[in-house]
Amino acid sequence: MSDIKRITKKRKFRKDNTLYLLLRDPLGRAGFMGIALIVLLAIFAPYISNFDVAEIHSKDRLQAPNSTYWFGTDNFGRDIFSRIVYGARVSLIVGIVSVSIAAGIGFILGIISGYFEGRIETTIMMVMDVLFAFPSILLALLIVAVLGTSIVNTMIAIGIVNIPVFTRTVRASVKSIKSLDFVADAKSIGLKDRDILIRHIAPNSLASFIVQATLALSSAILTEATMSFLGLGIRPPEPSWGSMLSESRAFMELAPWMVIFPALFIILTILSFNILGDALRDVLDPKLKL
Repeated sequence: MSDIKRITKKRKFRKDNTLYLLLRDPLGRAGFMGIALIVLLAIFAPYISNFDVAEIHSKDRLQAPNSTYWFGTDNFGRDIFSRIVYGARVSLIVGIVSVSIAAGIGFILGIISGYFEGRIETTIMMVMDVLFAFPSILLALLIVAVLGTSIVNTMIAIGIVNIPVFTRTVRASVKSIKSLDFVADAKSIGLKDRDILIRHIAPNSLASFIVQATLALSSAILTEATMSFLGLGIRPPEPSWGSMLSESRAFMELAPWMVIFPALFIILTILSFNILGDALRDVLDPKLKL
């Protein structure tokens, strides 16, 4: 391959590459770097944490941040920094698994309800409307109250809560795509509905679906933190940012660092996913960019 062809191919790759376009956007870079920081903390938690998350230092209760306890200690003398980095693991696992549940079911239901009209669409959307009628956090709390408090049930509850959002997002995309000429052409040459859905409808519905998945991750992490704060999510001594905030309520004036650091990481994580989602929307569908 000549140098001219190699350069041309490289330039074309850059123009069409989503990651390259995303990182060119200042907001996209900021969101990507924020998420990368949280992911690295979660992956390398055993190597960067100073103490075991459940290790109690009774003589060092409510210590302010110092060279030994970087983020201070809580009312039991546990190292807050270690609990923060392990809490990042919990938040990411709950977010990824719950969104995967919601995205997988919602994508299938959205494709079916958007492409097939009549009784199938009506039935699916009626179920989604019923789920939408409940405030998301109340529905998640209700599901956990029925199933029992555990990390698995928390992920299931958050996943169920987010199914209607994905279903509606994908359904709207499918309805706009199936009216385009290439779908009519596929039908005219005798392609079956299954082949049309797999080859044409589903791939062209991915842009809005990916953006929604990114935004849903921030929502899932916030829901988990809220449930843990209320005592129906991740239970102590398992480290969770929400449960850490709950435990710190009685010590806000005496030890404000117990509130500041978990809240700061919740805000950073949610903000990073939201910024990344907005940047992805602009890259995948520039027509939506203002």
